[in-house]
Amino acid sequence: MLVSVVVPVYNEAENVPLLLEQVQAALAAVPWEYEIIVVDDGSTDTTMARLRECAGSRPGLKVVSLVRNFGQTAALVCGITMAAGEIIVLSDGDLQNDPRDIPALVAKMQEGYDVVSGWRKDRKDPFFSRRLPSLAANKLISWISGLALHDYGCTLKAYRAPFLKSIQLYGEMHRFIPMYAASLGARITELPVNHRPRLYGRSKYTLARVGKVILDLITVKFLFGYQTKPIYIFGGTGLLAFFCGGIFLAMLLYNKFVLGISMIQSPLLLMSGLAVVIGVQFILMGLLAEVQIRSYHESAHKSIYAVRELING
Repeated sequence: MLVSVVVPVYNEAENVPLLLEQVQAALAAVPWEYEIIVVDDGSTDTTMARLRECAGSRPGLKVVSLVRNFGQTAALVCGITMAAGEIIVLSDGDLQNDPRDIPALVAKMQEGYDVVSGWRKDRKDPFFSRRLPSLAANKLISWISGLALHDYGCTLKAYRAPFLKSIQLYGEMHRFIPMYAASLGARITELPVNHRPRLYGRSKYTLARVGKVILDLITVKFLFGYQTKPIYIFGGTGLLAFFCGGIFLAMLLYNKFVLGISMIQSPLLLMSGLAVVIGVQFILMGLLAEVQIRSYHESAHKSIYAVRELING
């Protein structure tokens, strides 16, 4: 069995030599072959120079340098694309993820799982700026997705290659990979992993990412729930608008014939008309989306199902 360890790095010059040393030490006694793929995401410090030095003494190390900073998701996708292993382990490059947990993640997969998610149970980060937003995000993602994990934000996870390579990632959606895998039928579990305080370099995390997580989550939920049936969400919203318009119209008629209030003196006439127009627009948008999604699936020959196993096929 070949295991690929993919690590994206950005301005981690001090951490890179220690990272590679610790990864190799952790994998020195494993009973399977492994490869290490480090993707430099357009670092502006001496990270790439350090990686060149390390690659000179480690022939099995693959180093990829991106032309500029594309973001963590793009760097991970690059490493995943290059990975040749049956199992792919993703990890951060800041040394807060402990490489000694990698064998345990892979061993857990031998129990029949397709994804083993790391859980930073004792996280070494500031509470208000890091842990509290992460806790809220994990609760929200688990509630919306139906996949209850304690730590979506932990990069240290192990995947079976067919599931991981079949997922198309964009933006900053790497944190939602377990959701994508679950939609494909993957068996998922989580394992507590060691988390260490950052010793060198600066964190790339900012509170602005909280808003991005929420927007990405809305996108993922729409794609998972309505990608093959967009009329349900657009049409449902349109029917709700029609219902509100009917309520407004009923109130308007009640005011006119029971209370004797003129229709032109009430804003309900405008509100009911506006609700009906909005309802028509949403239903038409849903129909257009249905046409587009059918054209997409038919032209791309994209299947709406996935087969896990075939016997005597």
